[in-house]
Amino acid sequence: MYLHLGKNTVIKTKDIVGIFDMDTSTISKNTRDYLAKAEKAGRVINVSTELPKSFVVCRDKEGIKVYISQISSQTLQKRNFNFLKEV
Repeated sequence: MYLHLGKNTVIKTKDIVGIFDMDTSTISKNTRDYLAKAEKAGRVINVSTELPKSFVVCRDKEGIKVYISQISSQTLQKRNFNFLKEV
C-alpha cells in the first residue's frame, strides 16, 4: 500500500522506517545533525509548500531517503495504521 505525504508524493508503506514530528524530534542535537547530513548527501526530499510538520525516513533500493512533509506525524501515522488494520 502507499502513503500520501503531500505535493502528489506517495511512498510504499513497507519502505517506511519511521515517522517523526518535526517540532519534538528536532530538539535533539543528534536528530538535527542527522537531518543536516542527509541534506548534504542529497537524500532529503521536501514535499512541503508550507511550514514542515513532520519527516518520514524511508529505505529503498538506493538507500535512505528523508521526506519533509507539511502533514502532521499524527495524521500520517493514523493513515498508516488504518491501512495496517485493513490488511
